[in-house]
Amino acid sequence: MANPSESVQCKPLQVIVDGKGVERAIKHLKRKLAAEGLLRELKKRRHYMKPSIKKRKKIAEAARRRRKRERIIE
Repeated sequence: MANPSESVQCKPLQVIVDGKGVERAIKHLKRKLAAEGLLRELKKRRHYMKPSIKKRKKIAEAARRRRKRERIIE
């Protein structure tokens, strides 16, 4: 492995703009970005988060998912 960037293979996102308009193409692009998880990643990387806060958020998110799962079961 000469270059670390060579080992990562990324498939580019492609949206074809037909006669249906640019708005529909933008909608498809946003849907693809959300499916890939890129929007969430961008929001997460926008600001630095201290490790202690990151840990607290992770615990809070797990508790929220647990409460949601218990609410569905009941």
